This record gives sequence, C-alpha cells and structure tokens, in this order.
Amino acid sequence: MTEDPDAALLDVSRTTGWPAPVDGGWLFVTTEPGAWSVAGDFEGWAGLPMTEEAGYSWLVANVPDASGYKFTDGTNWAADPWSRQYTYDDFGEMSLLNAEDAHLERLFAVSDGTLAARTVRAWVPAEPATHVLYVHDGQNLFDPGASWGGWHLQDSVPAAMLVVGIDNTAARMDEYTHVPDSLDGETYGGQGDAYAAFLEGTVRPLADATWGEPATVGVMGSSLGGLISFHVADRAPGEYAFAASLSGTMGWGSIGADNETMIARYAAAGHRGTALYLDSGGYGTTCADADGDGTHDDDPDAADNYCETAQLRDVLEAGGYTFDVDLFHWHEPGAEHNEAAWADRVWRPMEIFAVL
Repeated sequence: MTEDPDAALLDVSRTTGWPAPVDGGWLFVTTEPGAWSVAGDFEGWAGLPMTEEAGYSWLVANVPDASGYKFTDGTNWAADPWSRQYTYDDFGEMSLLNAEDAHLERLFAVSDGTLAARTVRAWVPAEPATHVLYVHDGQNLFDPGASWGGWHLQDSVPAAMLVVGIDNTAARMDEYTHVPDSLDGETYGGQGDAYAAFLEGTVRPLADATWGEPATVGVMGSSLGGLISFHVADRAPGEYAFAASLSGTMGWGSIGADNETMIARYAAAGHRGTALYLDSGGYGTTCADADGDGTHDDDPDAADNYCETAQLRDVLEAGGYTFDVDLFHWHEPGAEHNEAAWADRVWRPMEIFAVL
C-alpha cells in the first residue's frame, strides 16, 4: 500500500483502469471511509462487503462482463469515481465493467505539462469507429446532471462515431480564445494556441492509443467552444474534415479590443478543405457594425451570437464555400444560449459529419 492512496489509484487508472483485473477476478477499491460494499446487477444489488485496510476498502470478485455496479454503505449509493467505464441510470452515474455495447469511458488527469490537468471522456461505439469528433466542455456533454441538463450527446451520436470530450478548466476563457479581448475593462484570453497544441499533441495521441483514432476527424464546441473549434481547424489545415460551432463567439477579439476576429481570419484565408458548420439561436434585426470595427455585433436586439454567426456564414460563402457541400448553417429562432438549446439541435452537425 502507499501513503497516497489517490496517487496509487490514478496510476492504475492510466493502465488497466478500474476495476483492475487480478487473479480471481476484478479488484474494486475505494478510499472513502466507512464500511462499503460493491453492489451490482450481477448479484441483485444486495452488496458484497469490502475489506477495510490501510486507507482503502477493497474486494476481489469474479464479476461477469457488462456488469453495472455502485458502492454502498447500506444507506448511501455512489458510482465508483475511478471507474474507467460508466453510464447513467435513473439515480445518476453508474459504473460499468467490460461493457460490450456502446458506452462511456474516461481518462483522468490528462495534461501536457503546460495546461492544467483534466478528465477526457469518450463515447465508445459498439462497432469499429469510422469518425471521431473532439468536443470541448467535456463535463457537459453526457452527464444529465450538468448545467441545463447537459448535451445528452449519447442520445444523438450516430453509429460508428467515437466522441472524445475534453473537460474545461477554470482557465476556459483563456484556453478557448485565440487572442486577448477586453470585457468591462479587464483583459482575458489568448491561450488558444496552447490549447490547440494540447489537443493535437496530447489528447489525440492518447485517444488513438486508447480507442484508436479513425481517419475522419472533426472538432466541435459551443459558445467559446465553437470559437476554439474553428481556431483548431485553422491551425491544422487538412487535419480536420469538419469543424462545428454552435452559438460560437465569433466576434471575440473585437468586443473591447482591436484584435483579429475569427471572421476576419477566415475571410483572409479563403476557401480550404474543412467542411464548416455554424448555427445559433437568438435573432437580430439590423446586425449593425455601428462602431466600424468590422464585426456585426452592435445590434441591441441580437442574442446568442446570431449576428456574428450570420456574418461569418456570408464571409465563407463569399470565399468559395458551398452551402450543403462544405458550408452548413442553421438558425433556431429565439433559442437561448445554454446546453439545453444545444442538446436540441446538436444532432444536425453530428449527422452532417457522419456522412463526410
């Protein structure tokens, strides 16, 4: 045993994952104090008592594949926070063991040594993946307990698509923006290159080693996640077949500063090979550029980045992109800027990507 139980659990999570295969079956471990049992559908949820020892509670049990389980002390029930595979039931998260059907997996404390460590989660299809979609704000993608009920991507993902969600951190505004901007007199942002390098140099190789990266690769996000998706695709021409922005903050750089927007960048780049999807809710009446900064973001009636999205759509069409071939746009009139709204329409970009 070790003086740092959580460090030991993390080490194993990066190799076999938890529960760990051992002689006699599977090793279940928790560091939570108390008298815990492992309960699951393999034994009628009655509970198999764990042994308390040196800061751990553990149990070795011969459990069939595709089992669901939780830890219980007889009163409280909790998913295994270190399980590699998991799902959600009517009571929240449930851990899985050697699932055979499509399921969720996660890798903990992923870092490149520059940006903060975070969890990477994946929807792993039952069949061999033909497409992989990297999506930002990973903790909001699958969890029904996330903000506004989350995206429920597991309900929208087409067959044979691997979805890799990358959790955000407290530095989200910095990491998801390509240049600094000013909000209420404070300057934020500009670490987009570092985040793109983290995706390219750490997350993608890790996903390939763990699940196998298929040849057709896309990237998607909402709000600032939509902005960074277009930045990632711009930095790596030819690497991404598809980039999708839901309610993307495409005017970033011109809100309170005079820096390059993604609208200006794509206008200068002209036509390239990545198929692009943009959408928004909200609406706008004039979509004006009253301050002459080049961004149509001065309409007091606008909402959900509608005007900036429409402006980028028109820039892309003028630059040689063709609607319904490599340029896709959707407007959901009046839709709000939240996960519930994105969950309602995220099937559109996913279905478009699935046939590229």
